[in-house]
Amino acid sequence: MSRLWQFAALRASDAAITSQRVKPYRLGRWTVAALVLAALASLPIVAIVWSSLASWGHGANGSGSAAMGDLARTVLPTYAANTALLMALAGGIAGVIGTGCAWLIAATRFPGQHVLGWALILPLALPAYLAAYIYADMLDFAGPVQSAMRAAMGWQAGDYLFPDIRSLGGGAIVLGLVLYPYVYLLARTAFATQSHSQFRAARSLGASPGRAFWRVALPAARPSLAGGLALVAMEVLADFGVAEYFAIPTFSTGVFRSWLAMGDKPTALKLAAFMLLFVIALVAWEAQSRRGRTDSRDGLAQRADQEPLVVLTPAGKAMALAACLAPVLAGFVVPALYLANMGMSDAAQAAAGDLATYIEGSLWLGIGAATLCLAAALVLVFARTRSDSRTTAIAIRLATLGYALPGALLAVGLLAPLGTFDQGLTRFARDSLGWTGGLLLTGTSAVLVYALSVRFLTVSYNSVSGGVARIPPRLDAAARSLGAGPSRVLLRIYTPLLAPSLAGAAALVFIDTLRELPATLILRPFNLETLATRTYRLASDERLVEASIPGLILLAAGLVPVLVLSRLGKR
Repeated sequence: MSRLWQFAALRASDAAITSQRVKPYRLGRWTVAALVLAALASLPIVAIVWSSLASWGHGANGSGSAAMGDLARTVLPTYAANTALLMALAGGIAGVIGTGCAWLIAATRFPGQHVLGWALILPLALPAYLAAYIYADMLDFAGPVQSAMRAAMGWQAGDYLFPDIRSLGGGAIVLGLVLYPYVYLLARTAFATQSHSQFRAARSLGASPGRAFWRVALPAARPSLAGGLALVAMEVLADFGVAEYFAIPTFSTGVFRSWLAMGDKPTALKLAAFMLLFVIALVAWEAQSRRGRTDSRDGLAQRADQEPLVVLTPAGKAMALAACLAPVLAGFVVPALYLANMGMSDAAQAAAGDLATYIEGSLWLGIGAATLCLAAALVLVFARTRSDSRTTAIAIRLATLGYALPGALLAVGLLAPLGTFDQGLTRFARDSLGWTGGLLLTGTSAVLVYALSVRFLTVSYNSVSGGVARIPPRLDAAARSLGAGPSRVLLRIYTPLLAPSLAGAAALVFIDTLRELPATLILRPFNLETLATRTYRLASDERLVEASIPGLILLAAGLVPVLVLSRLGKR
């Protein structure tokens, strides 16, 4: 959910700060602080790369190479093929739905267009793993769909064929329905702001609307479409809930099973290293797509008082309405109503008695991660305003790379170095201070909060940097001329003026933390349960009715960033 917010804000934040602020001097300690944050955020990547290199060929009698060879002969091809195929299929579904709906909203007029313009974003509020649980329950043999078919047609088991939703194809459909808004939002903006004169020129030369779309509008929007598809691919790569529930062997499920189920940490780290290669490729693709963007804005100026680019017939308007309404129904309305219906049952109400415990765990994690992310974001933004050096820019990029890291990769990347450090720290405490307890850090909430802060720091940084860009530079200069130091300027000027941005950033980080599943499952202490992990465990045990109320809370929380994105889209 958060990736579109991160991606959209990241493109403009650095340029806005640099262009609006004169930096008369460089403050070395702020750059050092940014480098420290970058080192902490980069720790999982460094640990994974180091462990992979250390294990390659350096075991006894070449056991590292042998282990890698065994991995390549057994599970690695399956994980790589399934991950790539799932990314391709889900990306294709999301690309077709998102691009088609974006073009209809931006270029045509039909009944309900304005409502559907923002309603098409709603599937982002539904966690993908929650959608998988709902559709599996709806479409299973004993579910309402097949039961209604058998009752209506008089069929018995074996009299008909019905596709299995618990498959790679089913997982791709679910992920595509939930993630297409990433493509839709970027494509809609691209279609609305690109030069409409070129499209009209093509139409005046005899090109049909379809041909003009394929030859003019679509190529002009290619960078935005590529960026949206890259975001979808990142989400599919990071997905654990859908792949695990539908029994699809992917890198994310492989890392999770190797680390927790089989206790094979070296294999988990090697799989995470291959997963990291996918991340690097996707980040490079996303960066390449941004470099191809244009800044044509004549479309915005013309839309208010001109005819639509494509005039639809009455039948065409009905088809456009159906085409835009279908993904909203399938991606949000139907799952939400199905979940709400289960939530009103007696079984769901009875299972909600201990809900306060899971809400408390979620609140604790959300508040801790939001607090750390806000503090780190303020440091990074202030370092950017104080120094335009390449070192500071690189440090900020590294510190905000967490948005691209899947939760499973981040978890195992942190556990490896922190486990070693914790063992040394505990040994020192035992020998020097007489400590008789267990490990001090590993298995505590502190490690989980750290991991979640690394993952969602980008969200808070983008929000805060956007707010800083709107602060007049003369306030900073006036405070410095009166003798105020950088720390005082940050606390007395920036922090009060950034209150709305800080509140928005805290809300987004809190909600993303609430919905995070794989990192929480791997890193959480045994006595901590959140709404996401509770929903996962109940659904995994085929107790979806009991999981409906926690799922509804997650769904309602997801509506907040969706509303923020809708307002940003209107702007």
